[in-house]
Parts: sequence; C-alpha cells; structure tokens
Amino acid sequence: MIHPPMRPGMIDTPHRQAAFGDFRLESGEVIQDFALSYVTHGEFSAARDNVILVTVSLTGNHHRLDFLIGPGKALDTDRYCVVCVDPIGNGLTTSPSTSARQSGMAFPRFCLRDMVASQLRLLHAEMGLASLAAVVGASMGGMQVLQWGVSHPGFARRLVAMTPMARTAPWAVAVVETARRALMADPAWNGNGFDGYPERGWRAWSGVMSVLAGRTPAALHEMLDEPLDALAWMDKLTADNRANGFDATDWLYQSWAYQAHDVGATPGFDGDTRAALASIGVPALILAPPLDLFNPVQAAREAAAAMRNATLVEIPSVQGHQAAATASPADAVFLNACIGRFLEA
Repeated sequence: MIHPPMRPGMIDTPHRQAAFGDFRLESGEVIQDFALSYVTHGEFSAARDNVILVTVSLTGNHHRLDFLIGPGKALDTDRYCVVCVDPIGNGLTTSPSTSARQSGMAFPRFCLRDMVASQLRLLHAEMGLASLAAVVGASMGGMQVLQWGVSHPGFARRLVAMTPMARTAPWAVAVVETARRALMADPAWNGNGFDGYPERGWRAWSGVMSVLAGRTPAALHEMLDEPLDALAWMDKLTADNRANGFDATDWLYQSWAYQAHDVGATPGFDGDTRAALASIGVPALILAPPLDLFNPVQAAREAAAAMRNATLVEIPSVQGHQAAATASPADAVFLNACIGRFLEA
C-alpha cells in the first residue's frame, strides 16, 4: 500500500481496511483477496444516520476532498461522520500494483459500478448502515455519486456531484486515450506491462492530464507572470506527480473504467442514460465551472436537466477541472459555503 506524501491541508487520520476475500465484479470476474481502504472523520450518531460518503477521483485518494471536511466546513465533523473510500485501482484499495495473486496486467478489468458496489458492501454489510445522509464526490467521484443515485435509489438522502458526467463524453475519452498513449509510448512498456518506471511517459502524461486537461488558459494567465514560467511549473507538476507514487498500470485500469462509464448501462435501463438519471428522485446538487477541458460542462448540465430534483450551480472559477479542488482558495471557500447550505437545507 503506497500513500502519497502528506501535504498542507491533508487530514492525518488512521487508515482502515475492510477485507472482503473474493470480490465479484459486474463482468463476472473476481478480484482475489480484495481489501477496501478507507478513513473516517467524526462520530456516528446514536441512530447511525449521519454518515456522508466521499467518493474519489481518477488517481485520487481519501484525501481528495479534505478541504471540505472538518468542524464548520461543508462536511462538518461535529455533525456528520464522513467516510472516505479509496476506489479500486488507486494503490490503496486492492489494485494491479498491490495484488499478490493478480498483479499487473493479470488484474481483472473493473468499472465504476464495481467501485460503488464495494462501497455499498462496506457501508451496509460491514458497518451495518441502512442509509446515508449524502454521497459527495468530484470528477470520477462525481460520476460515482450519480451512479449511487441510480443503483441504490434512496439509500443516500442527498447527492453532491462536482464536475461529473453521467456518460463519459467523447472528449473525455480522447483525453484519457491520449494520456494512455503517452504512457505506453515509454520504452518501459513491453506491450503487455511496464518493465520499470515510465519516466518519459509520465512527463508527457503530466502535460496532458495536469495541464492541458486540468486547467484553462485563463488559469495559467492568472497564475504565471511570464509565458516561459509555464515550463518550470510543468516540471514541478511532474515532480509532484512522481512523488505521489501513482502506479502507471493502476492508471491504465482506472482510465479504462472512467472512459467506459454510463449510468444507462445499469441493469434495468437498457442503455438509456436519460431514463437512468430520471430515476433519481432525491435532492441533488451538481456543480461545474464555466469551462472544463476534461469533463465537459455540457455533461453536467445535461445530467442536472435529466434528474427530477437537481440544482445546477456554476462554480465561479477560471480553474477549469481544478475548480473542484484547492487550486484557488476562493474556489474552496465557495464550495464549502454552497455545499454546506445544500446539506443543511
């Protein structure tokens, strides 16, 4: 299990693991010796009805929304018990990089509904919970939030999805495919796995995912004084990504799950994405910035329009996909206030 370096703003709390043994996937394949990684913040109420689940983004971990967690914040730990679950394939929960019996490319393919199924098992079978106060997530975490609403109607009383897609947009598929090709172009790729650390591949990956897809031209113009300052900043991002220790094979698997997602593929909806979204009846908050070069904003708008009780709010930010993070302190303040009001309503 590889944990990224602790950084300012991260909440240091004990890590927990729930051992499931063999975990059957939607495809019928099985992850052997499966263990789900998670952390908790706050305490269960006497009725155990105050739990908020945090779902996590592509390459993310249980620290992804720490900026929303704590006393007086949107996910107020004086009021809620917040459970942050690491998704399959992030190197903390069982992943290609950590599996002893199915390592590397021998690991079975999984989907976002498998991530949600693992979370339900933790909450219902392991913790004995009958409901959630809310499910909250950003990016791939936001996509899981929508899937929760479709797969387990009413289990969560409220849904908060930042920069989500109900069905992965062609643009997002093209972005992750370009990043995958960058990784696989590295000499460390042997055609069926990596023989070592793909140094050049990760450098190109960082340019695609952390810069071109993750920000906007306005964000860089606001942040950098001189045009060529972008080069040193990109080198820093690459170094930070390497320090985080995310495994290249894990990323391949998570990105395959990301690009294949469609809530309409949930059993019972016959591929009808709008019908799946229309089945969600609980109050939902959908948040997206004016421009997102990874998860197109139109996907969030369409999801909100198809849901019966959803409110769409624009994040007033130039940060693009990073608007649902801490790239801008003002964005964090806005999200805490907006989500906090929604959860208290």
